[in-house]
Amino acid sequence: MNWNKLTSETQLDALLIESQQKPVLIFKHSTRCSISSMALDRMLRNWKAEDTEKIIPYYLDLIAFRSVSDLVTERLGITHESPQLLLLRRGEVVYHESHYNISYPDLMNRALEK
Repeated sequence: MNWNKLTSETQLDALLIESQQKPVLIFKHSTRCSISSMALDRMLRNWKAEDTEKIIPYYLDLIAFRSVSDLVTERLGITHESPQLLLLRRGEVVYHESHYNISYPDLMNRALEK
C-alpha cells in the first residue's frame, strides 16, 4: 500500500480540498501501541492496489507528528484515539472508528457511498 504521509499542518488543508473530489482516508497510528500495529497490519493485508482509485490514503505517525494529530482532532472535531481511521468526503468526516472497530469492509462500503 502506498500511503501518503501526513507530516505537516499545511497538508491537512490540501487533503481537505482533495476530499472534495475523492474520499480521503487518514489512518492515525501509534508506533508504540500493539493494538495500533495490529489494526495497521489488517488494513495493509486487505488493501488492494485498485483501492487507491477509490480512496486517497494518508498515514499519520502520531508519535512523530503529534502537532499534526492535534490539528486533525481540532479541525475535524473528532476525539483523538489511537489507532484511529477517519474517512473524509467533501471536507467532512463521514466515517471514523478506532481500535478493534477498524474494519476494512466497513471502510470500503462507506467510501463507495455517494
